[in-house]
Amino acid sequence: MKRSLKAILIITLVVLADQLLKTWIKNNMYIGQEFNIIGNWFIIHFTENNGMAFGMEFAGEYGKLFLTLFRIAAVAGIGYGIHYVIKHRYPFGLVIAASLIFAGALGNIIDSVFYGVIYGYSTLLHGRVVDMFYFPVVQGHFPSWFPLWGDQEFVFFRPVFNIADAAISTGVAMILVFQKKYFRVMEKPPIEEDDTQSEVVEA
Repeated sequence: MKRSLKAILIITLVVLADQLLKTWIKNNMYIGQEFNIIGNWFIIHFTENNGMAFGMEFAGEYGKLFLTLFRIAAVAGIGYGIHYVIKHRYPFGLVIAASLIFAGALGNIIDSVFYGVIYGYSTLLHGRVVDMFYFPVVQGHFPSWFPLWGDQEFVFFRPVFNIADAAISTGVAMILVFQKKYFRVMEKPPIEEDDTQSEVVEA
């Protein structure tokens, strides 16, 4: 299978899984509802956010609009990047990482662009991103002598996220860990994937 088709397959599977789960959550749960999957540390918790990954907010309505437009521009740039690394035969791990980042960004863009209109609570480009995965693996309280957060509740991992966020984080982590391998200096000129060399036959 060609690298480009593999990249498309990765993107399609991630976006499809992300949107199917979000749609199920939206149609079967109410905001704040949760149920335990594994003990008290793997929980499905339905929440929505107006901002960035893992529930972070960004400067109100105008910030939301800017963020949505920025995501669209970023996805276009990442899409070109995927085309570039495939064309120039970079390691396939980089193609996978870029495809995961692209798919995650696209999954959250769909929420931001369309969910407000589809579910009737806002206008185009002002939808809220659906999150559901919550992993409060470690819970407790900071000691009273601890600076700034003394006696306050401590939860790790607190942010609620979705499949798209996980895909972005995985792709970024792959690039950080394997950057020397992915971006090594090419010893030979790049070879386009679908190029064929024609032979000139002289009579």
